[in-house]
Amino acid sequence: MVTAHNHSLAVGWADKVAYYAAPRPPVSWPHQVGVLPREAGCFQERAAAQQLEHATTSGGTVVLGQVLTGLGGVGKTQLAAHHARTQWQAGQLDLLVWITAATREAVIASYAQAAVEVLSADPNDPEELSARAFLAWLEPRPEITRRWLVVLDDLADPADLRHLWPPASATGRTLVTTRRRDAALTGHGRRLVPVGLFTEDEATTYLTAALVAHDCHEPSAQLNRLAGELGHLPLALSQAAAYLLDAGLDCATYRRQLADRARTLTDVLPDPSGLPDDQATTVAAAWSLSIDRADRLPPVGLARPMLQIAAVLNPHGIPASVLTSAPALTYMAQHRTTATPEQVHAAEIAVSDATLALRALHRLSLIDHTASSAHHTVRVHQLLQRAVREALPTDQHDRLVRTAGDALTTAWPEIERGTELAQALRANTEALALHAEDVLYQDAAHPVLFRTGRSLGEAGQVAAALHHFRHLADTTQHHLGPDHPDTLAAWHNLAQSRAAAGDPVGAVAAYEQLHIDRERVLGPDHPGTLATRHNLAKSRGEAGDVVGAVTAYEQLLEQMLRVLGPDHPDTLMTRNNLAFWRGEAGDAAGAVTAYEQLLEQTLRVLGPDHPRTLITRNNLALWRGEAGNAVGAVAAYEQLLIDRERVLGPDHPDTLTTRLNLAFWRGEAGDAAGAVTAYEQLLEQTLRVLGPDHPRTLTTRNNLARFRGEAGDASGAVSTYEQLLIDRERVLGPDHPDTLITRNNLARFRGEAGDASGAVSTYGQLLIDRERVLGPDHPHTLATRNNLAFWRGEAGDAAGAVAAYEQLLIDQERVLGPDHPDTLNTRNSLAYIRGEAGDAAGAVAAYEQLLIDQERVLGPDHPHTLATRNQLAGFRGNAGDAAGAVAAYEQLLIDRERVLGPDHPHTLATRNNLAFWRGEAGIA
Repeated sequence: MVTAHNHSLAVGWADKVAYYAAPRPPVSWPHQVGVLPREAGCFQERAAAQQLEHATTSGGTVVLGQVLTGLGGVGKTQLAAHHARTQWQAGQLDLLVWITAATREAVIASYAQAAVEVLSADPNDPEELSARAFLAWLEPRPEITRRWLVVLDDLADPADLRHLWPPASATGRTLVTTRRRDAALTGHGRRLVPVGLFTEDEATTYLTAALVAHDCHEPSAQLNRLAGELGHLPLALSQAAAYLLDAGLDCATYRRQLADRARTLTDVLPDPSGLPDDQATTVAAAWSLSIDRADRLPPVGLARPMLQIAAVLNPHGIPASVLTSAPALTYMAQHRTTATPEQVHAAEIAVSDATLALRALHRLSLIDHTASSAHHTVRVHQLLQRAVREALPTDQHDRLVRTAGDALTTAWPEIERGTELAQALRANTEALALHAEDVLYQDAAHPVLFRTGRSLGEAGQVAAALHHFRHLADTTQHHLGPDHPDTLAAWHNLAQSRAAAGDPVGAVAAYEQLHIDRERVLGPDHPGTLATRHNLAKSRGEAGDVVGAVTAYEQLLEQMLRVLGPDHPDTLMTRNNLAFWRGEAGDAAGAVTAYEQLLEQTLRVLGPDHPRTLITRNNLALWRGEAGNAVGAVAAYEQLLIDRERVLGPDHPDTLTTRLNLAFWRGEAGDAAGAVTAYEQLLEQTLRVLGPDHPRTLTTRNNLARFRGEAGDASGAVSTYEQLLIDRERVLGPDHPDTLITRNNLARFRGEAGDASGAVSTYGQLLIDRERVLGPDHPHTLATRNNLAFWRGEAGDAAGAVAAYEQLLIDQERVLGPDHPDTLNTRNSLAYIRGEAGDAAGAVAAYEQLLIDQERVLGPDHPHTLATRNQLAGFRGNAGDAAGAVAAYEQLLIDRERVLGPDHPHTLATRNNLAFWRGEAGIA
């Protein structure tokens, strides 16, 4: 028998020695089991720390257990240690137990050690038995009021705590840190406390303090940018500060190294020997264990390839439809890390499997998957993305980039019915190009690059679309050469964007050069060459050369008929555009006839519900209205709206355009109040579907203002146009045609509101800008001169108005021809101002000649022809022929009632004029 110095006893037998431990002295209170991690230098107080201090439910009941959850590196352990240390030092605890809970065995061993220290359990007892004894001791009992806190740090798997959770107790608390956020972690008085990144201020404050502690002072702006480039991740900030100090770099130099794609995270952060604050892993290695664990969750082997796809996309939001698209499923199947023999085929990866892979990553806090959001958005930290990308072999990385591009293209809807998804897809394309733009130009330009530019144009972001296609054209030419089909396609899109941005002259120049190149490379009959000629003709018309557009379309139609045949959709579209520009050239009746013939053919070839058939019906309705049949246009648009809603849906852009046109022609048919109501309803829809800055939304606001003015609220129209002008200048730029149209309308309604001098001033400035932007012969420039002359007359300068109209008439006859509606309108205005200046007889003579020409060109029932008859009757009366005025108004009233209806404002005005001249003629 041997007695040890600690009074334990060893008893020996022949073949063994039994050891009997001496009784442990009673535990002294307060008592701590385990060692708290050392507090990090420059520890930051955070909102999560306050949440721990004031942990109550909404009803005021104390929360008995809290689970700090978040991405590895956000500082969960430091927050838990700070909370435990604060309570311990404040004397609020009798027992503090700190456990590193990486495994179930580690938890049991720590509980057993606590039993030994607190309960004087025998260290030789089985650990399971001692652990259960300690948990039993934690159970609330009336005679025991010890205040305890058990911290389970870095819990790897919720299953490791099965039957090992500390009990709920009024005197005890449990605090867990983990990267997991499984439902199993909550309940029984426990709740999740998400721990996020540093805020911008917290991150900058931390970097400043960490560097100043080593007498290193850097500009706050540089530190703020560095914090953003590190994603405000606490672990990355601390390691970056250590590297910067050890390497003797200033912040600007370090940021350049960090941004250098040739360097990896390992190159710009400390090696394991230089990690600060007792950290065990580098940022680059911080997430590897979590990725492994996520990959072992069902469906096994898909989490890692799913994370790889997310790693090349936008960290701030990836629509789940991208990650569950067919190209993504194929990639995951090909790179499944632990596939069984029956899981090797791509077809066996279902969308539900991909969704479960997202949830597995979410459970490990590697991503945030917001299943409740409109597009089930996925977010992932930018440094985690970089770590994942850098671990990939080059060939797999390149395949991954192209797969992500394919996934974006597949997820992109043909018609963008909302702004949120389209914005997210464009942001993801931008992020993909930022990571590996060169890969997207291998052999060909990836289709997602073209789709992004078109999306910008469809969203009305004309300046951004122009910038995008300019970059695409330059980059495609650099990578693929000037004659590659994708290079030519990029230049084609750039020319289109110039036209959409309000630069039709620049578009014409671009298309002319592109036509030369495509004809040389592809040949004159290639569809790409024909498409260029088509758009060149259109841009010539938009630049003001409507006659040139008609000629170009006539020549193109001959070639289309020869190359493609009369029934090819592109041939039909050429006929559509030829009819349109004939109408723009002044032949509205001819346009109607052409569209009627085209509609018969499209119905036969494409069917009644084909989008191009519906477009033909839209244009036919338009030119019926322009030809003077506003009521017919309304009826046609009403039927078209029914069909487009049935075929395309109520929110389709073409359906919205139909509603826009229907409201317009209702106003033109005399129902200004009805037009206002229709535009107000349409504006609500366009704001919801397209957003406030989309060109269609702005056009809706433009037309709403106009018909408010037409309905009698000229001052309200002025206010609306003033605000619209601000928005159009901001969105489209000051020289965009739509912006100039807004200025035109604003000037008009300033005059209508009684400020004729203000209208003259506004039109004078607009004329200068339209001559500069569009040229002196553009139809819009000539229209501005017409309006300026009119308001000069209204402001009292009749002689100046007459001189202006006379010069304008000469130019319009030269540019547009004598029979163009705008030329005829100027003759009307010139006759009117002469009559107002006192030459009633001259006005009568001018109106009589004008009436002959309008009846020949426009027809006897056209609103402009009827308006001329109204003016002619009035000036006949002014010239002394009251009886002649009465006779003319009587016949006009009959015709206006027949053509416009008895309640049309023009019909009512005719009745009023007739009553006046009857009185002047002495007719009771």
